[in-house]
Amino acid sequence: MEIYNLIFTQLVSKFEEIRDTLKKGIEQLEDDDLNYRPNYESNTIANLVVHIEGNINQRIGTGLHGFQDVRSRDNEFSRELYVSKDELLNKIDNSFKLLIESIKELSNEDLLRSIEVRGKAKIVYEVLQQCASHYSEHLGQILYLVKICLGSSYKTTSIYKKTF
Repeated sequence: MEIYNLIFTQLVSKFEEIRDTLKKGIEQLEDDDLNYRPNYESNTIANLVVHIEGNINQRIGTGLHGFQDVRSRDNEFSRELYVSKDELLNKIDNSFKLLIESIKELSNEDLLRSIEVRGKAKIVYEVLQQCASHYSEHLGQILYLVKICLGSSYKTTSIYKKTF
């Protein structure tokens, strides 16, 4: 397998995994839990999903495709933000669809192309790797909040652990 095909396959697989795991966690909660803030300085699951959506739209929509940048990063973390489960799942589906379809449309040359993200020049491959890392970090935060909300009724999104 040529290296570019391996890179594209791995990126698509990683983003599909993040998307699917996000949805498995979120589907276990009700709207109020998705908007639960453990303390004044913490984010809700809704904040984090809206933030991931904004990040995808800015980096992929604006950076890669040249769409107008309409992102308001500060609003993504608003303490007044309240988003329903259905809206969050739609945001995940739509933003990850843009991301994954964009990767599938890239040529080998595109992967090494320079794009502008928040005023800085970056290589497309670098942007995609940063996105994978960034969304994985937020996925961990989201799953931790899901576990806090559900306690022992949490259903794992990966490998079940043995009970002792």
